[in-house]
Amino acid sequence: MKNKINNSNRAGIIQSNKSSFATLYRLTDLVSVTFIYYFLLFNNHFPIKPDTSIMLLVGIILFNIFAEALDLYRSWRTQSTTTLLKMTAITWGITFLAIILFSFFFPTLLNLPQNLLITWLGLCFPTLMSWRLIFREILFSVRKKGRNTRSAAIIGATSSGFNLMNQLIDNDQLGIQLFGIFDDRDDKRLPHEFQNQVAGTIADVVKAAKEGKIDYIYVAMPMSAEARIMQILNQCSDTTCNVYIIPNFFIYNLLNARWQTVGSVQTLSVFDTPFQGANNVLKRIEDIVFSTIILAMISIPMLIIAAGVKLTSKGPVFFKQFRYGLDGKKIKVYKFRSMTVQDNGDVVKQATKNDARITPFGGFLRRTSLDELPQFINVLQGRMSIVGPRPHAVAHNEQYRKLIEGYMLRHKVKPGITGWAQVNGFRGETETVNKMVKRVEYDLDYIHRWSVWLDVKIIFATVFKGFINKNAY
Repeated sequence: MKNKINNSNRAGIIQSNKSSFATLYRLTDLVSVTFIYYFLLFNNHFPIKPDTSIMLLVGIILFNIFAEALDLYRSWRTQSTTTLLKMTAITWGITFLAIILFSFFFPTLLNLPQNLLITWLGLCFPTLMSWRLIFREILFSVRKKGRNTRSAAIIGATSSGFNLMNQLIDNDQLGIQLFGIFDDRDDKRLPHEFQNQVAGTIADVVKAAKEGKIDYIYVAMPMSAEARIMQILNQCSDTTCNVYIIPNFFIYNLLNARWQTVGSVQTLSVFDTPFQGANNVLKRIEDIVFSTIILAMISIPMLIIAAGVKLTSKGPVFFKQFRYGLDGKKIKVYKFRSMTVQDNGDVVKQATKNDARITPFGGFLRRTSLDELPQFINVLQGRMSIVGPRPHAVAHNEQYRKLIEGYMLRHKVKPGITGWAQVNGFRGETETVNKMVKRVEYDLDYIHRWSVWLDVKIIFATVFKGFINKNAY
């Protein structure tokens, strides 16, 4: 009997897959960075000697340290080009800052002008991105022609297994050719949509793997079949295939899932926020900068609106309502008052078309979204963001969280003045649960896909088409 290797006490159980092109990537980066550096020296008539090469050496060392730390040279075969370029930009961006700090603290080692150093760092950025993009497009072309390919088998005629199959077929640029889906169940025991699509049994997969016909094996079985999965993994351990598990918790709407380490144990966060660490700082800077600029621009219009609210109806200028903010905690949100009532209790009726509670001036404010302008003050306070899921009244939250699965996940980020759902037409009254479902879907999609560029896109979409909407009344 073969002895089992116990890995349970090993820290860092899950490691990244290294790229077969890792050496080529490292060498090309080294040549690119070095060539640009010496080209600038030569072009600016600086002598090429050891003391003028110190910053180059420092830059190469720092870049390699950060590249290894961020796993830049892992396998990118199944990753998107955007992700590759993003990681390259982050790696060189950190290197850029580190070199600037180094030159600041050790100015005697900087034997070339500061502007030349900045030029070198600036030119390396598009160079490192460009050659990767070109090389990747060449690889895609080569793989579509059947070269540099890998063969993959899927164990488990399940939804996740067939989803993976469709992805492999639709993305032929990955260079992963499907060997087939395998399952020990006969057709009668399989779901109707999966019948007559199984290429063989699990024993057939193991046999083909031992014969060197398969490079990757994907196990797509439910977590309830843990014992069977362990048997399959033991069989696969007698092959040289790369084996991957597709746990069926991916049928859930994972929100910014990421691996985390607790001591030597690795865990997967299923529902998480994208705003951690640097992303949180970046989002806050974005909110402060944009809200400050916007408040400076709208200060006079806000004074005029405030006067209009006060002169056209009785009551305060601002309407303050409790809503759920980040992590479901109550926050006070400001709006220009647009109604004769100020509902803020356990029951809040949504505004409807021709609602008698809306004042004439308030109707204009609501149709143009001008009643939302005071919320830029909420943004400066840190209670809200410019872009995020729109906050609902507490009473509406309590109503819809019981009706819509995953509703409260929209509170994993700060609520926003505008959002992905709003620019896609889902704003105003939600007279049916289905409309609220669609709004929540867009909110969760925003959280899942968040980037500064997406925020900018939503802000511009709001400016050009989001203020006036037929559903806003």
